[in-house]
Amino acid sequence: MDRQRRNALKAGGGIGLWAMLVATGLVTPAAARAARDDAVFDADSLDGALRALGAQAARDSEEIRIVLPDVAEDGRAVPLGVSSRLPRTEQIVVVIEENPYKVAASFVLSASMLPEVHTRVKMSRSTAVHVLVKADGQFFVARRDVKVTVGGCGV
Repeated sequence: MDRQRRNALKAGGGIGLWAMLVATGLVTPAAARAARDDAVFDADSLDGALRALGAQAARDSEEIRIVLPDVAEDGRAVPLGVSSRLPRTEQIVVVIEENPYKVAASFVLSASMLPEVHTRVKMSRSTAVHVLVKADGQFFVARRDVKVTVGGCGV
């Protein structure tokens, strides 16, 4: 997918979702404007993504569980599950090392939510998937390698 189309889809989808949330009164207009962090999603290196998140000093943790296939037959839709047993989990961020856009997803969680997410991600080639979890104001990380037989991302 080219950059211009990706940006148009991100803007259109984001605007529609936030407009619905604002219209229903679940989110204030100020919160809707502040919710998207372009620096995080536009990072083109792993270090850049970590810097944008403020997670350069993330510590390894075995309390983060990543469910991914060892071999992904099709990189266009790789199933991913993440759960955290870290107390006071605030955020879960998925970073895919070899993708053109490193941050694939970011989930901000409230205290009443179960710290578990399931989604599908695109992967351009065999690579490491890093999951960053922000818990109690600190970042923790877990990593899992995935072999991709047919890539799903274009530059």
